[in-house]
Amino acid sequence: MGTGQEQVKRELLLDGLDCANCALKIENGVKKIKGITDCSVNFVTKTLLVHTTSDMDEHVLEEAKRKVLRLEPHIRISEKGRPPLGNQASAGLGDPLDDQLHTHAETAAEGRHDHGGHSHDHDHHEGAHHHSHGHVADHHAHDHHSHAGHDHGHSHDHDAHAGHSHEHGAGQTKVLLARLAAGSALVAAAIWSPLDGWAQLALYVVAYLIAGGDIVLQAFKNIIRGQVFDEYFLMSVATIGAFAIGEYPEGVAVMLFYQLGELFQGMAVNRSRKSIQSLMDIRPDYANILIGSGDETKRVSPEDVRIGDRIVVRAGEKVPLDGIVKAGHSMVDTSALTGESVPRELEPGSDVLSGFVNKNGMLTIEVTKTFGESTVSKILDLVQNASSRKAKTEHFISKFARYYTPVVVILAALIAFVPPLVLSGATFADWIYRALVFLVISCPCALVVSIPLGFFGGIGAASRNGILVKGSNYLEALNDVKVVVFDKTGTLTKGVFNVTAIRPEGGYTEGELMELAAIAEAQSNHPIAESIRAAWAKDIRTQGVEGYDEVAGYGIRVCVDGREVLAGNAKLMEQAGITYTKPETVGTVVHIAEAGAYAGHLIIADEVKDDAAAAIQALKKLGIHKTVMLTGDAKAVGEAVGQALGVDEVYAGLLPQHKVERLEELEAGKSPKEKMVFVGDGINDTPVLARADVGVAMGGLGSDAAIEAADVVIMTDEPSRLASAIRIAKRTRMIVWQNIGFALGVKVIFLLLGVFGIATMWEAVFSDVGVTVLAVLNAMRVLRVKNI
Repeated sequence: MGTGQEQVKRELLLDGLDCANCALKIENGVKKIKGITDCSVNFVTKTLLVHTTSDMDEHVLEEAKRKVLRLEPHIRISEKGRPPLGNQASAGLGDPLDDQLHTHAETAAEGRHDHGGHSHDHDHHEGAHHHSHGHVADHHAHDHHSHAGHDHGHSHDHDAHAGHSHEHGAGQTKVLLARLAAGSALVAAAIWSPLDGWAQLALYVVAYLIAGGDIVLQAFKNIIRGQVFDEYFLMSVATIGAFAIGEYPEGVAVMLFYQLGELFQGMAVNRSRKSIQSLMDIRPDYANILIGSGDETKRVSPEDVRIGDRIVVRAGEKVPLDGIVKAGHSMVDTSALTGESVPRELEPGSDVLSGFVNKNGMLTIEVTKTFGESTVSKILDLVQNASSRKAKTEHFISKFARYYTPVVVILAALIAFVPPLVLSGATFADWIYRALVFLVISCPCALVVSIPLGFFGGIGAASRNGILVKGSNYLEALNDVKVVVFDKTGTLTKGVFNVTAIRPEGGYTEGELMELAAIAEAQSNHPIAESIRAAWAKDIRTQGVEGYDEVAGYGIRVCVDGREVLAGNAKLMEQAGITYTKPETVGTVVHIAEAGAYAGHLIIADEVKDDAAAAIQALKKLGIHKTVMLTGDAKAVGEAVGQALGVDEVYAGLLPQHKVERLEELEAGKSPKEKMVFVGDGINDTPVLARADVGVAMGGLGSDAAIEAADVVIMTDEPSRLASAIRIAKRTRMIVWQNIGFALGVKVIFLLLGVFGIATMWEAVFSDVGVTVLAVLNAMRVLRVKNI
């Protein structure tokens, strides 16, 4: 963001946000407020994310709330710890019209969890990364239940929309269906009854007011506020215009069909919302905390549990917080976090993460993180806020919609009045009708609703496959990836060293060689020493062992029963003047000598992950031009691993700063349109993750550093999930562009048919509402991606 000041992120729940055009108006309006560095409205989760500088936070936030209520006065704004801001709360905000509109809109704050909160942001790279820390995450989790309709008694949602709503609850649906039935009956009566003249017109007018009076009223209120070009205005002008030229049945019928279409559209959007939110149905509702030293438990909210507390998780329950198993054995289902269907076995000492589901036994867990810092909170936070970083396609549609409707209205005016003045025989009634058809077709709803929905669905589908994408901009960028750079240790390999070969010499047996090595490495905390002790797997003798000396960069000297034992690399042997064998096997070599005589050597190797080779092949099939591996290991080790996996280029012996340099060299060698991904473990690779176009943290489950540093977090240890992420990105883009092509194509055809007098208002309404419903349903197909 580049202000040099600390950035603050505030999230507001916009209760009653019911149309994508409204979301667009709010986003454009709030962005213009001085002191707001960035803002984003998520139509799917009904949230407004505002970025301000810390010294202007409260003042700017109040101004943002005023702007929202002026644009959409029926919306109630919730912030954490405060009642919803709606009708009565807006009394002092300087817009008398808002108060008149909503004297009936009583808030239901008592039963609702409020959903605001703030967190401090820190830019990652290119001003695009906003990492919220901990305490903000709990309200996202509440949002999850409220949006998805899984309230569990926590939230009572009374939508007090003053105008027309795209989101219909059961009560609203019945009322709307009753209005549609009454309007249809009156139209039928007007058409087939013997009445004519004023009596017949009165029936049409009453039918029209029943069917679309709320839309006309909303259009009038919006015009008073200076909001002219929206769907309410377009439908009102088109249908009132139809009455003006004597097309009474068509004017009423179009409004009836429009309302019916809006009902279907609202149902489709709600279904999509619930589908997306159900992917993230991982928030635990409660924790069973142990009281005192006995077995008595008390059910509390996960937010009330502190670090060090002990909780009990019974069979079938979700693990509410991160911790360590202190008692009990069980199998847990990790699929909600990792997408993995294979259960994981837990025993005392095992780490456990919130979001796991306990399958059979009872577990006693000591909590190591508060709920706000837990894995499940961070995942909910990342997925629900991913839409704040929008793809270029979304930005294009936002700008397109802003100018498209006014242009169409101007064209409609020209169609209505120019031809009758310049063409002989042309009548105003005919060309005004064509202009009205043109107006009805012009609503950009299909694009404005379905495209953000498509990207959000793609992010949801990725999360179900164990892949967290921090923004739709990164999901879109994955489509253009041509170079993938991997770190080796912990990414393509398991990062766990094992003794793979024992080569005794000079009359020593394998057991004697291993024992000498284990004694020498007994006090070292180096990963290689740990692997030797693990391979020995017996008690290590301490009697007669003295004079321990660890020589950095060489190895270890120690006296065993008065005889000097050396364990280390070739340099240690050369320093002691001992002749040693140079093995041909690739791996880390530990030479062992006793009393000046060579005893043999051990080969220590890092195992390659099971799916690493398949991951490289899958990436190449997806059109990746170049795969590269960077490692700090010796050249021989790196090249052997690279060759085994089929990696195109290997760079070995690199320190973290050298990895950045290599990445910049690779960046210079590709075209500007091509994207480069770096895949690392997220702990030692933060500079490289930040430098790449898309930074992917591998094995990031439970790693705070990984979740903070990367743009995409793969929650399992499987490199093959990167190919899955790219496939989901490609599928998402395909569906988004299908919707763009379909919506614009149908509209262009019907606009031309309308101008030439072929299309009537019936076709016009289909091209608006029908296309929107079909586009929304098409966008929902993204969600069906599972184990891709």
